[in-house]
Amino acid sequence: MDSLPIKRALFSVTDKSGLVEFAAYLAGNGVRLVSTGGTFKALSEAGLAVTQVSEVTGFPEILGGRVKTLHPHIHGGILADKDTPAHLETLKARDIEPFDLVCVNLYNFAGALAKNLDPRGMVEEIDIGGPCLLRAAAKNFHSVLVVPGTDCYAPIREELEKNGMRAGLALRRTMAARAFAATSAYDAMITEYLSR
Repeated sequence: MDSLPIKRALFSVTDKSGLVEFAAYLAGNGVRLVSTGGTFKALSEAGLAVTQVSEVTGFPEILGGRVKTLHPHIHGGILADKDTPAHLETLKARDIEPFDLVCVNLYNFAGALAKNLDPRGMVEEIDIGGPCLLRAAAKNFHSVLVVPGTDCYAPIREELEKNGMRAGLALRRTMAARAFAATSAYDAMITEYLSR
């Protein structure tokens, strides 16, 4: 798919700078928003119509937020290849809606390192769901636009404005590369910490 219409977006961010403005732009152009706990709170308090991930999964966030997006109704909606009829048939049969945009930034592990938290505190700053979302969306860049950082909001918005809320393949591929770079750097930080 060369030109991807953006109709449904998933948000799960730690760094909320620019979040409301970016999400409001999408919502103002007919994009339906889905988000996790703290992100949901920020968006709903800003007056945006947003659906909680738990409504999509039919399952509450558990284990203090350790498990919230690891569910087929989320990852099926991200990983379905929209050019493959069998994938679309599976989504329909399983009542799974596809996502077109996935906006994620990761827990601030670097900040936790700077605070010199104890080992249990550090472990709680290791993001699991976020890297999974980023990697899934980046893998499926033919069908999904991944947004791996706040500095991506402006160029993405510029492209969507220019192309009638459609994201080109070149942009999606570039953002996928940035997503894999982000998860790679994040894993390297954790590896270095745990290897000390």
